[in-house]
Amino acid sequence: MTALVLLETAVDLDERADGDPRRVSVSATLSAVLDNGRQITLLDDRGWGSTRLLETTTVGEIEDTARTVVGPDEPAEGQTHEEVAAAYWTHLAAVLGEHGVAAGSDALRMLPHAVVLSDRLRSRVRTA
Repeated sequence: MTALVLLETAVDLDERADGDPRRVSVSATLSAVLDNGRQITLLDDRGWGSTRLLETTTVGEIEDTARTVVGPDEPAEGQTHEEVAAAYWTHLAAVLGEHGVAAGSDALRMLPHAVVLSDRLRSRVRTA
């Protein structure tokens, strides 16, 4: 039986952005990594834009932002953070179930979460 090892968010420059040279757009794809090396995409519709130059942004800041944008959304009016988070983790568990991987939402929530920057993005950010 395969086991979940970690959550991984891959981030890259988003070429589909509006082309404004004053803006930088980054795409983020969240995957579950299994102990056999297989990756299952959980979310592929996330990302962010900024007018801040990448050259002044650190890898740590990119990693923090990536974890935020692939995490639970902000609650809508009338919802609590807890309700939104519970629905988010339940959704991710259901996606895994569609791929034949059984995982509870609590187990998913406890997994380590790595962020992997593409070479193209890493070459543009501040290293210190």
